[in-house]
Amino acid sequence: MLSRFETVLAQFPFSKLGSRGPLLRVRAIEAAEPPLLEKEYLPGTAVGNLIAEAGEFAHEDCCVEVEAAWDLWQFDGEWKLAPAPVTLLCLGPDFENETGDQVRIEFGLDSRFLPIEGVEGSARMGQSNLRSLLHLVSDIERAVPVAKRNLWSESGVNFAELLAEAVAKLDIN
Repeated sequence: MLSRFETVLAQFPFSKLGSRGPLLRVRAIEAAEPPLLEKEYLPGTAVGNLIAEAGEFAHEDCCVEVEAAWDLWQFDGEWKLAPAPVTLLCLGPDFENETGDQVRIEFGLDSRFLPIEGVEGSARMGQSNLRSLLHLVSDIERAVPVAKRNLWSESGVNFAELLAEAVAKLDIN
């Protein structure tokens, strides 16, 4: 369980611009339970260190969670590359999990990957962020066998449909 998660984490492009390192949590039984372990690491900490410490607590009924950031284009009056939060999870087979997945990456707001109406350059920046996401997914699929992928949005809207609508509005061929 953790060896595959370590491979996924090794593919992840942790933020070079962030001031904080990853936060490791291990929970047992379900997400509502308090963490068995919660520890923040310095930026640049080796993935093996996180996995080694998680391994002391992780069992079949546990979830190992790594809160981190990666660098994406973001608009705040102007476009700049900045840390964006992401959560990577490794879910044990006996951990309460409504989707049955073993590894999950929560990329945060889908708006980071979509053009912002009325903001110049947003199509290009959204496209760059989307390419980063697709590149990461491709790297992970080459490194770890993936049985299925599920791309969904916290809003409940099908992200692929949302993306297609955004592209259609831009009239890009």
